[in-house]
Amino acid sequence: MKQIRLFLSLITCTLMFSSCATLITGTTSKVTIDGDVDEPVTITTNFQTYEDVELPQVVKISRKAIDGQRIQIESEHYKFKDVVLRKSINGWAWGNILFGGLIGLAIDMGTNAVSKPAIDSFNIKPIPKENKEAPKEQIGDSDY
Repeated sequence: MKQIRLFLSLITCTLMFSSCATLITGTTSKVTIDGDVDEPVTITTNFQTYEDVELPQVVKISRKAIDGQRIQIESEHYKFKDVVLRKSINGWAWGNILFGGLIGLAIDMGTNAVSKPAIDSFNIKPIPKENKEAPKEQIGDSDY
């Protein structure tokens, strides 16, 4: 009887702890975008668009295909280089190896909860846009 209870307890624990990273951290992650910008910006991730926000701003990204994922930033007077994400291993994924086994690890790999952004805070540098309204020198108006 004790062996049956022990076996059922182990099965219950295995099922409770399987897909540990997915349950604990979810299928999205957060990244902070900051920079010396004096106007609202629009930030576009593959998960959501944040329009007319002030920096610093925390944005959600999908854990699916983190490596190479781009975050685009735009504003009226500035251009920005895209933020390109790289991935690292989510520490909670190790819980599956210890407790959840192959089933939990397979679930976490399917949701990509085994990955997280390698860097979760970015300081962007604004590049002034060329002023298209500036008067151009006209041909024939110079004094010779």
